[in-house]
Amino acid sequence: MSKTILGIDLAKNVFQLCLLRGNSVVYNKKVSRRKLLDSVRQLEPKVDIAMEACSTAHYWGRQFKEMGHNVLLVPPQHVKAFVKNNKNDANDALAICEAACRPNIHFVPVKNTEQQDLCILHNIRQSTVEQRVALSNQIRGLASEYGVTFGQRKYAFRQQLPQALEDASNGLTIIARQTLNKLYEQWLDALEREVEIEQSIVAISAKSPAYELLKSVPGIGPILASAFIANIGNGRQFKNGRQLSAWIGLVPRQASSGGKTQLGGITKNGNRYLRSILIHGARSALQRRGLREDRLGEWMKSLVSRRGFNKACVAYANKCARMCWSILAKNESFNVQKAFI
Repeated sequence: MSKTILGIDLAKNVFQLCLLRGNSVVYNKKVSRRKLLDSVRQLEPKVDIAMEACSTAHYWGRQFKEMGHNVLLVPPQHVKAFVKNNKNDANDALAICEAACRPNIHFVPVKNTEQQDLCILHNIRQSTVEQRVALSNQIRGLASEYGVTFGQRKYAFRQQLPQALEDASNGLTIIARQTLNKLYEQWLDALEREVEIEQSIVAISAKSPAYELLKSVPGIGPILASAFIANIGNGRQFKNGRQLSAWIGLVPRQASSGGKTQLGGITKNGNRYLRSILIHGARSALQRRGLREDRLGEWMKSLVSRRGFNKACVAYANKCARMCWSILAKNESFNVQKAFI
């Protein structure tokens, strides 16, 4: 029996549906948003429904899975290679079908509502942090024009700025004091929102059994553990920890030919947010490497002495990702001895 696959080019109000049975296109038509679910209900049971892993894909994926269909979310970069001739909705839907039929395509798992909630909170937290940092940089730059400077850390900044506003002997004018005070109030509001969001992230993540297991890994804190749960789930879409690390973009970029292997810097593929906070967590763990007397501590010290601190951070972030995969996929606690098997 020929395999049947439905490719859907997602949009806001008008969707393109391409039904491919074997090597023949049964239809390639437009469907409005209110008729999409009815069109899918008319399909035979357990049809493969392929979509690009883009905006609203996880929502529609959950809807189609409830109908009993198999949902395949294809990374957009794999679909682009199959778009023929001019780019339009019909060609895009057909390209999604062809890409989903190719071997070795790494499909994106459909996120559940709990993972979606965590992703929303992480996105809002990241934008709030960026706003807070932008405000502090703006305040520092404006105050420095009057000869007033503040400490580098946010705690020093929070202590020194009110003192500078109350100090009548510095060079700040009335207009400057009023402007800096308003910006400081916005900075405090952003800091308060950041704390509230982090509390919500911890409350939701604590419901997952893997949360406490992930936190047992050196360098993995509450935010990073919840980010793994939100973006990776149970991790079983990856064959091993190396594949997860490659997906995050923590492996060397390769340019090999003719049997000659050439490796460069890390690929920086995949989730940029997860990769960045993973490296931050690795940096925090390496800064405390002197307190560890186990095999992991010896490995950290040796790596820093041989390759330098920054490269060691990326290398340990790679190892962290692989250890986290083992915890998620095998549901086992952190064991420092297994990190070197």
